[in-house]
Formats: sequence, structure tokens, C-alpha cells
Amino acid sequence: MPQSSLRLIFAGTPDFAAHHLEALLASEHEVIAVYTQPDRPAGRGKKLQASPVKQRALAAGLPVRQPPSLRDADAQRELAALDADAMIVVAYGLILPQAVLDAPRLGCLNVHASLLPRWRGAAPIQRAIEAGDAETGVTIMQMDAGLDTGAMLTTARCGIGPDTTAASLHDTLAELGAPCLLRVLEDLPGYRAAARPQDDGEATYAAKILKPEARLDWRLDAATLDRKVRAFNPFPVCFSELDGQRVKVWRAQPLVMAGGGDPGTIVHCDREGIDVACGDGRLRLQALQLPGGRTLDAAAVLNARGEQFAVGARFALPDAD
Repeated sequence: MPQSSLRLIFAGTPDFAAHHLEALLASEHEVIAVYTQPDRPAGRGKKLQASPVKQRALAAGLPVRQPPSLRDADAQRELAALDADAMIVVAYGLILPQAVLDAPRLGCLNVHASLLPRWRGAAPIQRAIEAGDAETGVTIMQMDAGLDTGAMLTTARCGIGPDTTAASLHDTLAELGAPCLLRVLEDLPGYRAAARPQDDGEATYAAKILKPEARLDWRLDAATLDRKVRAFNPFPVCFSELDGQRVKVWRAQPLVMAGGGDPGTIVHCDREGIDVACGDGRLRLQALQLPGGRTLDAAAVLNARGEQFAVGARFALPDAD
């Protein structure tokens, strides 16, 4: 085993975390145990489903532990007994008490999907797009007892373009984060010694995404609505009601031309899209999903439901129900 090899505990749950686990498994470091959230019901049958991290760990033959909490003294003793050099935490979903933070010899590192202190919290990818940030990135942080408040070891940056969605940004940041983490592990004592504290005065909170937030308010300007559509793709997906039916909006484009009607009114439609008047400008709907159907481009929607999406039809406003 190489001299620089570290004994690591890995803690994570979703695909973003699994990508980082994959990188560690291909490195010189030894992953001695994997922690992940308990299996959750999923799908129509509500069968218990293992997290992406658990699936990858089992495929690699790694021991997997799924405590519902790390506040339990027995769980803390079990983790400390692993005698790890460091614990790598990526979108784990459980709070790490001080006893866990102190257990590994070199502490706990977190891979966070924003340029801290910008967007601390649960949904940094979505909130960065929704807010109109021009760039974001990944921060490798030495964890402390606060919420994403630890000292920063290094960062990697990327731009947010006019077509960036939460799905595409997720994948970009996963590709950025894994090599960034490996660079830190090459000289973890050195990075720890040069760690930079965060400026709490510049911090913003990335609140968890709630499904009701995805409802489009056509009184807002088109650019704001476009950012929301991109931020909530692929979850929870923006929607609005038309003729009592919930229509999901997967892709849209903001237009600077005058709305031409009351907010929510369809003012133009052709193969390029369905233009809806907003508080300022128009939002061109380009990919839609009707109840029970698959996602269709605007041309296919108009072929199938031309009368429903005709000029003059109006989407409901949030307080119109």
C-alpha cells in the first residue's frame, strides 16, 4: 500500500455522492466503511430502495452501515473503532455530532456543491440557478459543528449558462468535485494547515426545495420564471394549471418582447414554442408534460392539444384556485 494512502470512512447517499465514492475506490486510498441513509420506500410499489451509494458500496464489497442517527453513543463508538484517518462526507443527509467530527485522526471533510460561503444548506445547486448566479463550484471543507461553516481547503469553479439546468449542473459539479477531493487527499495535512475560514457575513442559505415552490406565478418576469424552470429540472419540475389540468414545464426560454396579454395568457404559438405573457416579457414553453403523459416538445403538444393551448387560453395564477 502506498505511503500516502489514507484509511477513509465515506458517508453519502445520492448519485452525487456515489460519483465521489467511485473516484475514491479508483484511488490509492482505502475506503474501510461506508455510511449512508437507511433504505427508503420508492416507486409505485413503495418498496424499500437502497441509495446509490449503498448500491455502489455493496458492488465493491465494502461494509455498509445505515444508522438512523449518529447521535447514538453505540453508533459513535462503532465509528471511532474504525480508526480512520479521515471521514469523507458528500450529501450524507445526517448531522455529524462533535464526537463523530473528532473521531478520525484528520477529521471530517465535506464536498459541498457551491462556492462557500455562498449557498450553505440543502439545495445549493438549485438555488444558485434560481438566483441567477453567473458561476458556482465545489468547496472542499474541513467540517465543524455548524451548517456548512467549516474552514475551506480548496475550491473549483464553473459557470452557469443560460441553458444550465439543475441536472446538467449536478453532473458538472460531480465531475469537478471528485478530482478536487483527490488533490486535497494527496496532502491533507498541508491543506488543513492552509485552511481559510469562511466570512459568515457573506453567507446565504440554500433552503430545501419544496414542491409548492414549483408552481409558476405568471406575474413574475419571464427571466425569473425561466431560471425557476431550469433550477427545478429534474425535481420537482415547474408546473401550472390550464383548464384544470396540471401542465409540467421542462424547458422554456425567456423573451424580452412585450407580453401582449394578462399574465398567464397564451399570446402566440407555433412549432418553436407556446408563448405565455408574464409580468414582464414572455416565457416560451418548449417542452411540456401533461398528466399521465410523457414529455413532448411544443410542436407535438400543439398537434395533440391545439385547442387547449390556443391563443387566448390562460394558465391559472397561484391565487386563482
